Amino acid sequence: MYYPYFRGKQYELITIREMAGLLAEKDFIPVIEPVRESLNGLKRALEAIHDAGGKAIVIVNPHHGDHQDDGANITSFLEDEFSGSTNISAGILLRNGISVDDAFSCFERHVPHNPVLVHMGFTEPKALAARLEGRMHEITNIFIDDYAKLLYRKHFSESRRILIRDGFNRQRNADYPEVETFSELHATYLELGMRGFGDFLMVGDAYTEGGGPAYAVAIHLTFIDREKDDVMYIYHFVSDTKDTPTDPAGKFAQALHKLITKLDSGSSGIFEGKAIEEFRVLHAKGHFPGLGYVKKLSMKHHIETLANYLK
Repeated sequence: MYYPYFRGKQYELITIREMAGLLAEKDFIPVIEPVRESLNGLKRALEAIHDAGGKAIVIVNPHHGDHQDDGANITSFLEDEFSGSTNISAGILLRNGISVDDAFSCFERHVPHNPVLVHMGFTEPKALAARLEGRMHEITNIFIDDYAKLLYRKHFSESRRILIRDGFNRQRNADYPEVETFSELHATYLELGMRGFGDFLMVGDAYTEGGGPAYAVAIHLTFIDREKDDVMYIYHFVSDTKDTPTDPAGKFAQALHKLITKLDSGSSGIFEGKAIEEFRVLHAKGHFPGLGYVKKLSMKHHIETLANYLK
C-alpha cells in the first residue's frame, strides 16, 4: 500500500529499523537505495523488517552513492544474507541509458529475489513490456511520477502498479514557508489505477552527500487535513536565527518551541504519536540530539501519520 523511498544513509536505515514493527503491521514496504559502501546498517534494517514479518525492496543498481558504478556487492549481499527470504525483493532501477536487454538481463539475474522494476527515466517502456508479456501479472512496477506519466504507465497495466511522488519542495531552510501542500496521493492513488503509493518522505528525491553549515534549523512535519479532502500538508518550523552557521542547538530550540506552541494550540492537525512524544521530551529537557536524529523523528512521524490515516 505505502512504499516510502529511502536512500540508505545512517538515519534513514535507523528509521526503518525502529519502525519495522509498524511497517510490517500496516503492510508498508520500504524501498531502499543503498548509498554507503558498508552494508552493515542495511543488514540490520532488513533483519528487523524480516523478524517483524514485513517486506522491503532493495535497489541492486543504485543511481547515487558508493555503489552507483557497480551494484554487484548488493546482489551478493542479498544472495548471502537473505537467500531464503521471500520478504526481501531486489529492486531494479530503470533509468535513461539502460537498454531493454540490460533491463531484462538484470531482471532475470534477480528472479530468486522477486525482482521489482522501479521506473525512473527509462525510455523504452513499450519494448520492455513486450519482453515481459505473459509474466506481467506477477510483477510489481514502481513508477517515479516525475519520470513516468500516464502514457508510460499504461504499458504495464496488467501488473501491480505503484506510484511514488516527491511531495517535498526542497529549499534553503531559511526560505521555507510555515506550511505548504505535500501530497494528496494517499487519497487518490486508487483513482489513478494504482495498487499503492509512495513518497520520499520529508527528505525529497534530490540527493546530497552531506549538508553544509546550518544557518537555519527546520523541523519538517506532515499532517492530513480532514476538512480539506484529506490533503496532506507539511509544516516547516524554522529557527528565528538564520544568519550564522553557529549554535545549531540554540536554533533547534527555537524551531522546537514553534512546534510545541503549534501543538499546544489544539489546532495543528498533527498526529501525536511516539515521534511527537519524543519531541515533547526533548523540549522539556532542553536537549539537542543532533540534526540527523531530528530528521529521523520527522520521518518516523510521517510514517505514523500515514499509518493512523490508513488504519
